[in-house]
Amino acid sequence: MPHPFIKRALLGSVLCLATFAAEPEPPPPWAAGALNFESGVLWEIGTGTPFPYRLVPAQLSWRSKDFFDYPLADGSHLVLRHRLTLLADLMQNGPETHYAGFSGSPSLEWWDRTGTWSLYTGAGGGFGGTDSRGIKGGLGQDLTLNWFIRGGLEHVTARNMRLNAGIMYQHMSNGGMTKPNPGIDALGFVLGYGWVF
Repeated sequence: MPHPFIKRALLGSVLCLATFAAEPEPPPPWAAGALNFESGVLWEIGTGTPFPYRLVPAQLSWRSKDFFDYPLADGSHLVLRHRLTLLADLMQNGPETHYAGFSGSPSLEWWDRTGTWSLYTGAGGGFGGTDSRGIKGGLGQDLTLNWFIRGGLEHVTARNMRLNAGIMYQHMSNGGMTKPNPGIDALGFVLGYGWVF
């Protein structure tokens, strides 16, 4: 007859193994919503304004879980998600000093078969407000429309954390509501950190 201590140790080992065996596989990164914070620097590249604007964006984005998931033959996935973003831009080298707004877009993502690396892109737009000054070549009014294109690389570092790096083009103007209608066309990079929930 085994000693009671040995019986308890064996029983504990069996229960631990059963618990680990029953632990569910974590869902893929695109099967849950995510929050992401991004910042970077964008430089004026257009001809719509004489000012050499430099934008320092801060963006808080929500992405939905996938609403379209197409598995590819190599085990990777092509995924489409909703993306909503609160924008705050520090504006330098121009008459305005800040911009705050909202934008929406789809997020098109290709995930590798391990579910740890993704290439992403998206384009969308929205609206917001700035502190226009009525200076020729600056934004024509406080109400300003925005449009953007983005793309980059995302890496899942842990079950609930992500890092991303990408490029972003952002356009801001008043959509012809004032004449002339100067606009900002800025291109640069963004870096981000995200959480899955």
